[in-house]
Amino acid sequence: MKPRTKILIIAGSDSSGGAGIQADIKTVTALGGYAMTAVTAITAQNTTGVSSIVPVSPKEISKQILFTAKDIKPDSIKIGMLHSKEVIKEVIKSLANIKNKRIVLDPVMIAKSGTKLIDNQAISILRDELISKVFLITPNIPEAEVLIGKKIKTFDEMILAAYALIQMGANNVLIKGGHLKNKWVQDILVNTKELHVFKNKKITTKNTHGTGCTLSSAIATFLGCGKPLHKACELGIRYVNNAIRSNLNYGKGHGPVNHLTSVELHNKFK
Repeated sequence: MKPRTKILIIAGSDSSGGAGIQADIKTVTALGGYAMTAVTAITAQNTTGVSSIVPVSPKEISKQILFTAKDIKPDSIKIGMLHSKEVIKEVIKSLANIKNKRIVLDPVMIAKSGTKLIDNQAISILRDELISKVFLITPNIPEAEVLIGKKIKTFDEMILAAYALIQMGANNVLIKGGHLKNKWVQDILVNTKELHVFKNKKITTKNTHGTGCTLSSAIATFLGCGKPLHKACELGIRYVNNAIRSNLNYGKGHGPVNHLTSVELHNKFK
């Protein structure tokens, strides 16, 4: 099997392997893609929380992006943790040089444990300058609340939040509905022309560490393969749900999902 698409991932490292760039690489690989990376920060974390965050300098992040993409041109780009306004500005400049239109932004702000991963100045720059330059943003409800400055307590408020983000300059918005207390998870995809709802039965488990990273990387992989946006989101959500359903139960806190859910081993490797 040869990789079907090449994905550049710009994100932070998760030492526990469940989220961040480790989850991104696993996702892209499991879905038949080739993953390249630009590491934005190094975190020491496990399923119970984040112990420390060491940022990579903006210039080094830019070098990783440009030097990698100069040699192997990505079919799509996934952006995760960007911890400061300086990093975001440098990433924006780097992306302008690559000129790739299939960019998925997962606006990572808070770890599953509650640790804040981005400062307020960075949030402002992300909202005012970056979201208009990417193809799709994939906030969960807490992230969407930060971006629009309002609480989201109902499905209808999710829709209003998505359109508020469109008015702020976003091209396409996928808001993930897993934080609402319902038996069903409703994720909504919105742009100026259409609204799609992806409805799935909620899976009861504490093992959901890295689902946001995993979903955005899955969507970027399917976009890189040439899938239209609606189909890429549908397939990405299906992959994540299957990964959650495996319920690995690793660690004492919020455990990881099973990124290998899409992989079947050839007999000679069993």
